[in-house]
Amino acid sequence: MTQAAVLETLAAPAPAAPSKARLWTGRVLSGIGVAFMLVDGAFKFTTHPAVEDANAHLGWSMQLAPYLGVIALACTLLYVIRRTRVTGAVLMTGYLGGAVATHVRVEGPAFSIVFPFIVGAFFWGGLLLRDERVRAVVMGR
Repeated sequence: MTQAAVLETLAAPAPAAPSKARLWTGRVLSGIGVAFMLVDGAFKFTTHPAVEDANAHLGWSMQLAPYLGVIALACTLLYVIRRTRVTGAVLMTGYLGGAVATHVRVEGPAFSIVFPFIVGAFFWGGLLLRDERVRAVVMGR
C-alpha cells in the first residue's frame, strides 16, 4: 500500500453507526450463534451418550472431542471480544466448514449438512448488521 493510499484511508470519515434496529437484530443473530457454539463446545467435554453416539457416527474418537470443544470455544470467545470478532468469525467459518465436510463424508442427512451454514449465517449476519466496516468490506464499498 502506498503512502498516499494509507493517508487517504486514515483521512476517510468514520463509518456511520448502524440504526438501533440493525444493531439489535445483529446482536440477536450473533447471540443465537454464540449460544449454540457455547453449548456445543461445552458438550464436547462430557461423556453424554448423545455425544458418544454422534462421534461414533461421524467417525471421531471420543478422545478428540475435548480438542474440538477447545477449538469451538476459542473461536466463539474470539468472536465475542470486540477487537477480535472478525478473526473469530473467520476461524468459526473454518470450524463450521469442517463440520460440513464431516457430515458430507458420512453421507449425513441434508439438515446436518446445511445446519453449520445456518450457524455461520448467524455469526456473519450478526456481524454484518452490527459493523459498518465489515459490511463495507464484504459489500465491496
